[in-house]
Amino acid sequence: MPQPSRLTFDRGTLILHLPPAGHSWVQFATWDDRIERFRLPALAYRPFLEAMRAEGVAVVDKARAFGALQLTPATEVTPFAHQLEALRAWKRSGRRGVVVLPTGSGKTYLAQLAMQATPRSTLVVVPTLDLMHQWYAHLRAAFPDVEVGLLGGGSKDRTPLLIATYDSAAMHAETLGNRYGLLVFDECHHLPGAFYRAVAEYALAPYRLGLSATLERSDGKHADLERLIGPVVLRRTPAELAGGALAEHRVVQIRVKLSAAERARYDALIGTRNAFLAQQGISLGTLSGWGRFVRASARSKAGRAAMLAHREARAIAFGTEGKLRVLADLLRRHFPERTLVFTDDNATVYRVSQDFLIPAITHQTKVKERHEILARFRSGAYPVLVTSRVLNEGVDVPAAKVAVVLSGTGSTREYVQRLGRILRRGEGKLAVLYEVVAEGTSEEGVSRRRRGERPEAPPRFERIGDEETVTLDDLGAPGP
Repeated sequence: MPQPSRLTFDRGTLILHLPPAGHSWVQFATWDDRIERFRLPALAYRPFLEAMRAEGVAVVDKARAFGALQLTPATEVTPFAHQLEALRAWKRSGRRGVVVLPTGSGKTYLAQLAMQATPRSTLVVVPTLDLMHQWYAHLRAAFPDVEVGLLGGGSKDRTPLLIATYDSAAMHAETLGNRYGLLVFDECHHLPGAFYRAVAEYALAPYRLGLSATLERSDGKHADLERLIGPVVLRRTPAELAGGALAEHRVVQIRVKLSAAERARYDALIGTRNAFLAQQGISLGTLSGWGRFVRASARSKAGRAAMLAHREARAIAFGTEGKLRVLADLLRRHFPERTLVFTDDNATVYRVSQDFLIPAITHQTKVKERHEILARFRSGAYPVLVTSRVLNEGVDVPAAKVAVVLSGTGSTREYVQRLGRILRRGEGKLAVLYEVVAEGTSEEGVSRRRRGERPEAPPRFERIGDEETVTLDDLGAPGP
């Protein structure tokens, strides 16, 4: 009797021993002269075994090292309707897919529900140490009878339920790849990066869940998430969830005028920049325009002067005195409500911190100091906090009710993330985001770009078919 084919795991890939009869397996495999065996990408584990099973071909699976992990929650929480809908859509997609929900809408609890419904060893991947510790606290409280491990920040655990940073998971991808049946990618828009994508590509996990509030990437690589995780199975916006899972909110744009001196200087600087751009035939309105400007600015004194003029004009728009007067008025109006002030640059953060005696957090703030400042903000000891970009994602600030955006990029992701900082529910809470824009400057265009997908816009909602698409008994699949 001929021996059956065998599948083994080797450093982020699969090795096929004794290829089966038929030809369908060829689409997954590549011959490796070094070992004289056919090799498959780990990502092909599930589709390969599904194809073999459909043909009635027996394959001995020696690749997987993941096992059962029964998770019984310590407390039962009634899920929101959108969480149940997301869970059902993810199951219908064969427990592979991405869920896009606003910050504060319960993505962590949705992941917990997915873990309970898919009781297999699980790896949760997060972008920051702060988020790693938040997930650790949540899962320890949810599953006190299960050991929760950490990979990153000095920890190197290998528990069946493991939380890792993208950096650490990517560095250990070759050894982690066959140990986990379920992968949860928090803030999954980070995954398609050149280094981080190895976490998904070197893993054979048949079940994958991606979570994000803002999926799209400027480089377009979010399209790769369908191959790395699965399709978008549900998308919801802040406006859809307002008054239910999220706080009611409104967005107020305040336009400020430059002073006469600021206007004269701004116009002169923009004139210098635009003259150079016209001479070089460069338009900043095109996708390649900024890159061409940067390269051209390094080739001549005129180019350097144009770039310096651009930066100074930008600084005037971002830090006009009119914005600080508006900020003073808003802080008086909302005192003592917990308020977050966002800027695009650290210089303005420190200026606001000094002028208004407000604690500041930037990338330069030490970890212990950051935790202390956030703890005092949550308790109300510090009613106002000013920051640049470090609180855009990955930091839980549930007490915030007001946000003031003094400056920022044209990124829709950043806009949604900053709005999300103030949307966690509270009794009778009405959250407000103020966007302060310098009138008659390039900031108006920046504001329009980041509002390209407004939270109030109609939802982009994709739904998977009504039926289960796969049943993976041979992979140890749980029930519907």
